[in-house]
Amino acid sequence: MEIINFAETPSLVSQYLSELRNVNIQNDMLRFRRNLERIGQIMAYEISRRLSYRKEEVTTPLATSMDDVMDEQVVLATIFRAGIPFHQGFLSYFDRAQNAFVSAYRKYREKDNFDVFIEYIASPKLDGKTLILVDPMLATGSSMDLAYRALLTKGTPRHIHICSVISSQAAVDYVKSAFPAEKTTLWLGAIDPEINAHSYIVPGLGDAGDLAYGIKE
Repeated sequence: MEIINFAETPSLVSQYLSELRNVNIQNDMLRFRRNLERIGQIMAYEISRRLSYRKEEVTTPLATSMDDVMDEQVVLATIFRAGIPFHQGFLSYFDRAQNAFVSAYRKYREKDNFDVFIEYIASPKLDGKTLILVDPMLATGSSMDLAYRALLTKGTPRHIHICSVISSQAAVDYVKSAFPAEKTTLWLGAIDPEINAHSYIVPGLGDAGDLAYGIKE
């Protein structure tokens, strides 16, 4: 499995990620959502460089031109609710992509013990398509794995791109063991060293859904 960690090379992703983490900035929900969107746009561009293209004749007002156009059907999938602004960043670049949505939630058995459940899925057929599965926080990897398995009920994608803004090292290890290595690429803004007893990434940034949309009851 190929793993691309943007933190290894300082870039605008580093700047946006710093603002997402910063407690003095992240309380601005509009800015928080916009920074998730920006990182999604940058990742979308980098993924686009890995896709296949074909030559197509285009008529201009003066002549014709042979241009490269995408030769893959992309499906963008996200996990509610923190994934929505991140997803929008990808969609603004892959504007002809089909879209899929999955809702995953934690059901607590006791204070720090929970199971993850999939409650809702809406997706096109995936057979032979390129699946880009996005969720800003990859804490344990279990939600991403369950979302992927739910999506497999809609067909088998040709290649899977998993995209997160921040991942724990434990989640990276989990994804490497759970996803087909030969056709999965993992794109990460940063890899943080640990998760705490509540399964939050440390240092992380807190609850991305609450920061993007307000505290839930």
